[in-house]
Amino acid sequence: MFQPLRKYADFTGRARRMEFWLFWLFLIGIQIVFSILIGMVGGPTAVADPTDPFAVLNGPAKALYGVFGLVMLGLLIPSLAVAMRRLHDTNRTGWWLALGLIPFLGALVLLIFYVLDGTPGPNKYGPDPKGRVSAAAA
Repeated sequence: MFQPLRKYADFTGRARRMEFWLFWLFLIGIQIVFSILIGMVGGPTAVADPTDPFAVLNGPAKALYGVFGLVMLGLLIPSLAVAMRRLHDTNRTGWWLALGLIPFLGALVLLIFYVLDGTPGPNKYGPDPKGRVSAAAA
């Protein structure tokens, strides 16, 4: 779960599905915790100022949104790194991440790539993280 944080900006090598999905579970957990905290300190109120989208938040909720934003910004690099290493595990270049810029379809294709099993044995991005030997090498 925390291996992508130990490999903070390591865009080389390969990442297993478990490493990738546990990190995303960790990110979702952070979002849930901040959502609960923001709800507990007052969250959105009924009075809204149409000129200020954050007017519906009280002071502590605004501060928590700021902290949440900084935490997510700090986790952006490891998120990109683990996604790139996951693509490397399926023998694809990290440039495939650019597909995420295509609405819906790009994210769907990337999701399929993330779910696929990695290439057995070593590939051009490094040794198999599962330690398997490819059929061609056996």
